[in-house]
Amino acid sequence: MDDCAGAILRLLSAKDIPAAVELSAQAGWNQTGEDWRLLIDLAPEGCLAMEVDGELAATTTLLSYGRRLAWIGMVLTKLQYRGRGLARRLLTQALAQADQVGVETVKLDATDQGKLLYERLGFRSEQAVERWSRPGSVDAPELRSNAHPSEEWRAADLQVFGADRSQLLERLARRNPPFSVVRSYLFTRPGRQTAYLGPCVSDTPESARTLIERALETAASSGWSWDLLPQNTSAVAIARDLAFAPRRRLLRMVRGKDLHGKEDAIYAIAGFELG
Repeated sequence: MDDCAGAILRLLSAKDIPAAVELSAQAGWNQTGEDWRLLIDLAPEGCLAMEVDGELAATTTLLSYGRRLAWIGMVLTKLQYRGRGLARRLLTQALAQADQVGVETVKLDATDQGKLLYERLGFRSEQAVERWSRPGSVDAPELRSNAHPSEEWRAADLQVFGADRSQLLERLARRNPPFSVVRSYLFTRPGRQTAYLGPCVSDTPESARTLIERALETAASSGWSWDLLPQNTSAVAIARDLAFAPRRRLLRMVRGKDLHGKEDAIYAIAGFELG
């Protein structure tokens, strides 16, 4: 797509997945090859890469949920290429794509290291988002979910999340059907280091806890990761009761229009790279 000071800006493709997994693992992140493939399949024009001397040096992804909301994720730069402005170049390109198609709101979950760069690109602080974790059980069955989940949960998500992410949820459901109770649901999926809990949307704390307890009983895993919005005090209370502890704190940032769904019904986000 472009060449700047020896770095080529291009689209990320399926052949890049092994190198992309290596890049996210270098940062200590939990994504698998399937997680990278999901992003490439859902947003082929929004998955961007910087290549230096034939090597994948940096990545950024832009996943659009219609024109109402887009999500920036996977902002990664290989250690030896940091400080060269590769992330800024990728982010500028991603935001230009969002602006070109008229996306009203762009969000991301920022680390402390990235906050200043995002502010310079027009993002402002919205709220905290936290990763909680707990050990798993090697004696539990293999990770699985409902054989015949309820279908009513699908209608609830648009109102709660605030934008249409049905394509994402359909892809996640094909990988691993959700646990569900009427209009409440919970997804789980494998991770590189731990199993991942989320997204979870629930109309009551009781339903959310039922789903989460059910999931925890079904996974043979070295541990669990759960990303939640600490403003949802019911989610925090359930996490503490179920022996989860906070491990990382990021900052959700927004560019463009303010956009909020029913965040008291969001008990787990889909992931820092997905919203």
